[in-house]
Amino acid sequence: MWFFDLDNTLHDASHAIFRAIDSRMTAYVERHLRVDRAEADRIRRHYWLRYGATMLGLVRHHGVDPHHFLHETHDFEVLELLRAERGLGRLFARLPGRKVLLTNAPARYAGAVVRALAIHRHLGAHYTIESMQVHGSFRPKPSRSMLRRMLARERVQAGRAVLVEDSPVNLRAARAIGFRTVLVTGHSRDRRLRCRPAYVGLRLRSVLELPRAGARLRR
Repeated sequence: MWFFDLDNTLHDASHAIFRAIDSRMTAYVERHLRVDRAEADRIRRHYWLRYGATMLGLVRHHGVDPHHFLHETHDFEVLELLRAERGLGRLFARLPGRKVLLTNAPARYAGAVVRALAIHRHLGAHYTIESMQVHGSFRPKPSRSMLRRMLARERVQAGRAVLVEDSPVNLRAARAIGFRTVLVTGHSRDRRLRCRPAYVGLRLRSVLELPRAGARLRR
């Protein structure tokens, strides 16, 4: 069974979409915390590095409404900014096994992207940040408790699940509980992705390489 990340895994979010989201998040922090632009950007980055999602820090420390934050920061026209490789629809059609989306992005945005990529018909489920809650608290990737809950929902053992991601931190957490792991590097600007840590079963430049390279995936 395949769990697919979205941004910088299935499309090139670094091209324009991340800049749009980051700009909106910084503006949101600036407005709601009443700080200047530089401080807002620092806070945004700090919470993203600390919690894996800026939203978590704002909810925990400032009482921000998470749904309002997600709507405000992802309210833009996806098609105008989207850049992706051709052939994703064919890849998902021919890749055997159940395929689900597992992304820290919000549902409305994620749905717009997968429709634009023409892969929505091939996804058995969408797990977005709104559904990543454990005991009433948000637990996005790389939360191991959330990953275990997703496995339970899908009724699949970790050893039969593959997480396809651009984030080494998320892959390390998944590998620790038994997932097989695929690191996708082609859309990232992070030079650290040039290496292959022990918790990465397969390192690819593009998800389009999966059918050919999948046989080499470590168990």
